[in-house]
Amino acid sequence: MQKADAFGAHLAQAKKTGPHPLYVLCGDEPLLVMELQDQLRAMVIAHGHTEREVLMHEKGFDWSALMNAGQTMSLFGDKRYVELRIPTGKPGRDGSDAIKQFCAQIDAQVKEKSPVDTVTCIFLPRVDFQTQKSAWFTALDESAIAVRIDPIDRTHLPNWIAGRLKQQKQQVEAGEAGQRALQFMANQIEGNLIAAHQEVQKLGLLYPEGTLTEENIRDAVLNVARYDVFQLTESLLAGDLARFNRMVDGLEGEGEPLVLILWTVTEEVRLLNRLRQAVDRGDNLQMLMKMNRVWGNKERLIPQALQRLSTDRLQKALMVASGLDQQSKGLQIRKGAGPILEKLPSDPWDGLRMLGRLFV
Repeated sequence: MQKADAFGAHLAQAKKTGPHPLYVLCGDEPLLVMELQDQLRAMVIAHGHTEREVLMHEKGFDWSALMNAGQTMSLFGDKRYVELRIPTGKPGRDGSDAIKQFCAQIDAQVKEKSPVDTVTCIFLPRVDFQTQKSAWFTALDESAIAVRIDPIDRTHLPNWIAGRLKQQKQQVEAGEAGQRALQFMANQIEGNLIAAHQEVQKLGLLYPEGTLTEENIRDAVLNVARYDVFQLTESLLAGDLARFNRMVDGLEGEGEPLVLILWTVTEEVRLLNRLRQAVDRGDNLQMLMKMNRVWGNKERLIPQALQRLSTDRLQKALMVASGLDQQSKGLQIRKGAGPILEKLPSDPWDGLRMLGRLFV
C-alpha cells in the first residue's frame, strides 16, 4: 500500500496516461477519504468514465454484481466508474473468494493491455495488521493501486492547518504569535477534521487573503473538537497533562460513560506495568510490544513513557485506577485502603485528572 501523499503523484501521471482499472482506498478519516475520492473521480471523468455505479456491501450482498460491473457494457456505451463500499472491512468467505477472482480478472486485463472501459474503486476502513495478511487483501494490494489514508496526528495538526490556510492564500503571523494561533486552532478542532476544514474555510470568508492575526483566529474559530478514549490514552502516554485534562473535560461534557473510559485507561496502565517489569528483567521492549499487539502511535509513545515512569509511579497509577473503577461503579473506598486511595477526590472525574498527573 502507498500513502496518500504518493497517490497524488499517481493521479498526476494518470491524467496523462489513463487510469488503472482497480483502486483501493483504506481509511477512517471521512474528510481525507472524501477528498481523495473526489480527486480520483475527477481524473476518471476526464478520461471519459462518466457513468457511475455505487455498490454497498451489506447483509445478503450479491458478489456477482462486482464481477458483472466490469464485464457488462454500459447501456449508453459510456465508460464506467464503479465504487464498492465495504464499511465493516470484512467481506466474508464468499466476498474473499469473489475479490480474489476479481483481482485475477484485473491482472489478466493489465497483462493483455486491454482498454480500461471500467474503473473500480473499493473503499475500506483502516485495515489492521491481521487483515493486511489475509489472502483477499493481499490480492487487492498486488492488483490494485492501494492507498492507506492515515489520520492527521495531533502533533502534525498545526502544520496541516497552516497548509490549508496556504491553499486559500492566507497565513498566520510569523514567530511565536503565529505558532500560538495554530496551537489554539488545533486545540479547538482536534478529532473533528471535517469541522476543522469548515473552520479554515470560514477564515477565508471572514478575512481577506494575507496574514491572519492571533486575535482574528481566536475571534472566529469555534470549539468543535471531538475526543475519544483512545486519544485520551495517547495523551496520557505522552505525559501531555494540558491535553489530557482538556480531553477529560470534553468527554465529561459529551456525557461519555466514565466506566468505559476508566476500563480503557486501566488496561493501558496494566500494560505499562507489565512492560516495565519485563524491561527491568532485561527483556526486549520491541519484541514485547509486538507480542502485546502495540502498533500505531503507541509504538512511539510507550517507549517514551517507560523512560519517564518508574515502577513505583506505575504501581501508584494502577492503585488509583483501581480506586476510580470502584467509585465509578458506586462503591466507596474503604477505610484503611491506604493513603493513596484515601486521598482520591469524591468525584471520579476529578480522580481521573489526578491520575493524569502521575504520568507527567
